[in-house]
Amino acid sequence: MVMEVRPIHGWDKARLTRFIEEVTAPFPALDKELYLEKNLRALSANETISEDELMHHLILTALENVDEAGRDWTYVASRIELHRLYTEASKNRGYHKDQKYGDYYELQKMLVAKGIYSPNILEKYSREEIEKLSQLIKPERDDLFDYIGLHTLKNRYLATDYDKNVYELPQERWLTIALFLMQDEPKEKRAALVSEAYWALSNLYMTVATPTLANAGLSFGQLSSCFIDTVEDSLVDIYNSNTDVARLSKGGGGIGVYLGKIRARGSAIKGFKGASSGVIPWIKQLNNTAVSVDQLGRRKGAIAVYLDVWHADILAFLDLKLNNGDERQRAHDLFTGVCLPDVFMEQVENRGDWYLFDPHEVKRVMGFRLEDFYDEEKGEGSFREKFWQCVRDKRLSKAKVPAIQIMARIMKSQLETGTPFMFYRDEANRKNPNKHLGMIYSSNLCTEIMQNMSPTIQYKEQHDGDTIITYKKAGDFVVCNLSSINLGRAVPDGVLERLIPIQVRMLDNVIDLNTIEVGQAMATNRKYRAVGLGTFGWHHLLALKGIHWESERAVELADELYERIAYLAIRASHHLAEEKGAYPAFSGSDWQTGKYFSERGYLTGKNREQWTKLAQAIQKSGMRNGYLMAVAPNSSTAVIAGSTAGIDPIFKPFYYEEKKDFKLPVTAPDLDHKTYDVYRRSAYIVDQRASIRQNAARQRHIDQAISFNFYVPHNIRAKILLDLHLEAWKSGLKSTYYVRSTATDIEECEWCAS
Repeated sequence: MVMEVRPIHGWDKARLTRFIEEVTAPFPALDKELYLEKNLRALSANETISEDELMHHLILTALENVDEAGRDWTYVASRIELHRLYTEASKNRGYHKDQKYGDYYELQKMLVAKGIYSPNILEKYSREEIEKLSQLIKPERDDLFDYIGLHTLKNRYLATDYDKNVYELPQERWLTIALFLMQDEPKEKRAALVSEAYWALSNLYMTVATPTLANAGLSFGQLSSCFIDTVEDSLVDIYNSNTDVARLSKGGGGIGVYLGKIRARGSAIKGFKGASSGVIPWIKQLNNTAVSVDQLGRRKGAIAVYLDVWHADILAFLDLKLNNGDERQRAHDLFTGVCLPDVFMEQVENRGDWYLFDPHEVKRVMGFRLEDFYDEEKGEGSFREKFWQCVRDKRLSKAKVPAIQIMARIMKSQLETGTPFMFYRDEANRKNPNKHLGMIYSSNLCTEIMQNMSPTIQYKEQHDGDTIITYKKAGDFVVCNLSSINLGRAVPDGVLERLIPIQVRMLDNVIDLNTIEVGQAMATNRKYRAVGLGTFGWHHLLALKGIHWESERAVELADELYERIAYLAIRASHHLAEEKGAYPAFSGSDWQTGKYFSERGYLTGKNREQWTKLAQAIQKSGMRNGYLMAVAPNSSTAVIAGSTAGIDPIFKPFYYEEKKDFKLPVTAPDLDHKTYDVYRRSAYIVDQRASIRQNAARQRHIDQAISFNFYVPHNIRAKILLDLHLEAWKSGLKSTYYVRSTATDIEECEWCAS
């Protein structure tokens, strides 16, 4: 039966047929006739449908066909969404939609005039340079996006006007980032560097972090992902810290806040005993900041607070996110992390006692701050000596609690809320390449950043008429600038050697181009020039290689691949140091002394010749970046790049993600009969001990840390979860992230019953 369709807004049966043939052409195996028939039915039934509504219906019909055997339909939906994007952008910018992309130079002028784009690109590059570099744009690379990736990029990252009208298109976002990050490079090589950066981004070989992706080239927002503040124990400094956190959150940063220096509940204030309310009220203040200062409407403020396991307020801290109890003692909008020394984990394992102290009293009575020490070697060191000294000193008030009882409280909270995160402070400090200048007290929002920290202290106010000048001593206020390799594309295509040098340069340039409102963060950023080169797409890569998650080959690949990435990243940073100079704190660092390489076994391993040569070169001319590698979660950017998040296993081979207007079907990348067997054992099925072994192998090659989740059933036995934490600690991991537990039982979970 031939279905009659009257033309609606220029669409008739012939035109619709041609359009469907065009968007499905790369996928000959799809049932195009049935798809056409479904959409003709909709077109014939609705005489008032607009072109945009028709496109929306075509997308929905394509997405209805997505399943484990029909992943190509998501690319059909993406191509239709691109048609909508091209149409909307052309209408707003005044060119014919068949061009797909309009004049890039005119786009720059238009959005600078509207106050959306920064004028930097127009000021730093000539019109001729911009027009020539705009020829780099390859519209066909838009076809690399699956639907959920394009949907995410469009709704969260493409530049719009203030009324959310689309102007910028995907390839223009990549080119704008490239131009912006390379604006201050020498003119004689700038065009080549822009070309390399565009190549890396547009081929989805890498992604930049969310703030850089959203804000590079714009007139507002900063570019860094992560910040960590250390709060001093004074009223002024606590409130100053809250203000700093708010200002950074506004610009798109995720914040970690270390509160271990703040006196405990019942501590003395100005000699008056029992006057302090402890850390919980200050955490409540931060919770309000997270809620009230969102990130320009793009996402909510995100703050993690960390406290030492020996702090007298730790038990109340562990209850902060629970769903029962006194709501006045809850902070549901924050994330929590607990700082764990080796000696605590030993006491847990040996079922020994643990002791809780007030840090203010320790400082006043003992003359030192307990949090300022760590164990330099496993099993011995200054922290445990100072800790037991405090335990023995009868002048100090203390609470004795079985260590396993605290650990049980930690695990109870983790199964109910996913937190606290675990920060293994001794290992983090032992492997700190800049331990010559400081201490790492905690991690960040996502547990992968570990850098020197110290509080900023306000010490003086000077009055000059109506002007008040405040003086502060800047502490190490951690900043990290992130970017990640898409392992699922870069490794199979063999581009790591070409990719990593341009990626490290882009990261390094973020440091100089960034506009951070908090002065001490700017100072720390330039002191250490810290970046975080990471990865995502690990499970994707295993599937492409046919390597099962729980195999020894997966552990071997993690070791081999991350050593290779580390070598290329360190070499790239060294070459930048030769070109632009070493980071200011380089002298005395483990990079400079060579300890970084010897303690990781590089100088005696199978690749010792290349490592020895590189270590010697670094001793002569330095490293550009004091911190270099960190594996972030990369959840949203991995979605855009069509791969798997971070180093995690996939959630399921196929599932639906709920959105406001419809459900989006999500399949594992490159899901087919070859990869399904690797993907089949997904996050809650694979043995978490295999995940620990993989991360222990890759942690050796990463100077900072890894966002590493545990996936467990909600009814996991306490002993099994405890064993996972103990194994992670013993394996030399510096942190673990969420404990993600299911709401239902998992029939295939063999490991969790063992």
